[in-house]
Parts: sequence; C-alpha cells; structure tokens
Amino acid sequence: MIAVLKSGTTETQIENLSSWIRLQGLEVHLSRGSLHTVVGLVGDTSKIDAELLESLDIVESVKRISEPFKSANRKFHPDDSIISVGNTSVGGNIFAVMAGPCSVESEEQVMSIAHAVKAAGATMLRGGAFKPRTSPYDFQGLKADGIELLIEAKKETGLPIVTEIMNANHLPLFEEVDVIQVGARNMQNFELLKELGRTDKPILLKRGLANTLKELLMSAEYIMAGGNENVILCERGVRTFETYTRNTLDLSAVPLLHELSHLPVIVDPSHATGVARLVKPMALAAAACGANGLMIEVHNDPAHALCDGAQSLTPDAFADVTAAVRQVLSALGGIKQ
Repeated sequence: MIAVLKSGTTETQIENLSSWIRLQGLEVHLSRGSLHTVVGLVGDTSKIDAELLESLDIVESVKRISEPFKSANRKFHPDDSIISVGNTSVGGNIFAVMAGPCSVESEEQVMSIAHAVKAAGATMLRGGAFKPRTSPYDFQGLKADGIELLIEAKKETGLPIVTEIMNANHLPLFEEVDVIQVGARNMQNFELLKELGRTDKPILLKRGLANTLKELLMSAEYIMAGGNENVILCERGVRTFETYTRNTLDLSAVPLLHELSHLPVIVDPSHATGVARLVKPMALAAAACGANGLMIEVHNDPAHALCDGAQSLTPDAFADVTAAVRQVLSALGGIKQ
C-alpha cells in the first residue's frame, strides 16, 4: 500500500504518520519526489483501513499494490533512482559504460585495457577476479590477486571498478570495490543477496539465464529489504533454443523494467550474444530502447584471452562502439555520457 501526501506536508506531519504506521506493525518506505512524498507501507496491510488513511488532511490518495516487490516498485518510488558510484553515477539521464576484460589475467593486461577503455569513454572498469565457469577445468580467475590488480588500475586511471562476487565470505576482499556484481548464476542465491543487503555498496544484479522479470525484481527486493537500495539491474540475455548466439538478448526487458521499477537498467551485449561482431548493433539498440548503460567486454588480445575471447572487443572496436552510441544518445537528447 502507498499513500501519496499532499504538497506542503511538513516533516513533522510525515514523521507523525510514519510513527502511526509503525505502531500498526508495518515498515515505512519514504520516497521524496519533486512534487509529492510517497509513503510506502510494507508488510501485512490487510488490517489497514484505506479509507481512514485517505481521510487524513495530509493524504492525497491511497493505493494498494498487488505486486510482491515493494521497494523496487516504481509505485513506491515514482522518480528514477540515480546510483552514485565513485565519481560518476548510473540512472536518470546519466548513461554509464562499464568496460574491461572478462577476466583479469595480469597487471600489464588490466592496466593496458583500463587506459584504453577510459580513453574511449568508459565510465567504469569491469573485470573478473572470481570467475564462475561451467567447467571446473577452465580458468577460475586470479581471485584476491585479481581484485588487487583492479584496485591498482582504479588508482592509476580514476575509474570506479566493477567485479563479481561468488561467496558472501569474500566480502572483506571487496572493501575497495565500487560496484559488486551478482552474476546470472547467483541471481537467486538468496543468502548472498541478504548479505549484500546489509552493505551500502552499489550492487549490479544480472538477470538469470532462465528467469522472468518478476523473479529478477524479487531478487532485487531481497537486497533492498536488507536496507541497501543501491541496486542496478542488468539484462544479459536469456537461454532459448537459438544456437547462433550464446543467449537471446531480451531488449523488451528494458522498457518493461522501467515501467515496473525505478531502478537503473543496463544491458550486457557481450554475454547476451557471445559474438564480438554483434556487440555493436546490440549496444546501439540497447541505447535506443532506453537502457541506462552498457557492460562490454574488452581485451587487448581476444584471440588469446583466458576467458570469453570470442565475445570480447579490441580497444579500437570498443572506441568505435562508444562513438556510435554517443550518436544515438545525442539523437535521443537529454542523456549524458
């Protein structure tokens, strides 16, 4: 249930109403927009008399929400959320570009790529330190050493870093990481999501290989219910019967998620297609359909990459993509990169 308050309602009146709601055994979620304040009532609202609540002088309207995701719901938070990440942001009219290697392999490799993607317009450096691989015999990442190399690249370039977590026990290693990524395989690792909900770091939540948008939003709800509202959603393709691409990129998810939720939505065309030559057209389509950013894999020597070389762009190819994306964003107007 949400209560939209009238313009001019004072902080004292809001606090008095919030206190009364808490006495009913419910939690309060406040969203202050440019015109109205929205009070979200979280919990079992069946015993709340909506007509009584609407009769209060400060209440403009009351609505019941049927969706199980509350904190992530746009009805609770009408304005777009903007997530601060280091010296940049994601959401609203700010377009983020996260780029870097699928896997951190060496100091020389990550430094070279970090400087190249920054020069081409990337706003964050992504890189894998812990790598979930289908085969136990594939390269599993440099783990803690990989995070240290990303931190060194961050110090040298100023780019905030994004890297994936696989186990809540590894959280102490992520203190200097700017965005913690939850991969597709861990989207419904609820115990991990609960732990991330207790942090204050931005969380990049990737959609699972065979998960619905509702399930994605419910996973975001796990994080937000713990108190961390800094969640970024990522569409990275879903598994279908198609074999020419690694996955099938569901771009319809972007406008639908914007309708359902206030959280930023980015697109990963690298994992979605698994084919380097398809990254550019899918990146342009993602920008055109309203995505708040992109996550693109870049490697200085894709042919010899230890992980996902087939979908990785060279630095020059990445620069070509970002230049084309800027043209799309310019045509749309009002979006900053």
